[in-house]
Amino acid sequence: MDPLQLTTSRRNGTVTVAVSGELDIATTELLRGHLLALLREAGRAQHAAVVIEVSRLSFIDAAGLGILVSVYNLARRQHTPLRIAGVPPAMRRLLRITGLDGHLA
Repeated sequence: MDPLQLTTSRRNGTVTVAVSGELDIATTELLRGHLLALLREAGRAQHAAVVIEVSRLSFIDAAGLGILVSVYNLARRQHTPLRIAGVPPAMRRLLRITGLDGHLA
């Protein structure tokens, strides 16, 4: 089991969160709390964007996918651009199957 690790960087109005490890029901609250704090920060800044970089994510379950959808919906409501980058093939397939590939990746 790979523990969930989050690394945040800021550059030119974009906040990037690199997510590695396993995103499952046991780790979703850690990611949710971190992303909600970043969205609050982005909401106060002009032209801020959030990127969730997932190339080192080794596993994601339905709970993890649900967090990404929830955060995406919140970002849309507050007009903060949000995208997911570095999507590994298995996760890309999951996004395609669920119809979320056009929204998140």
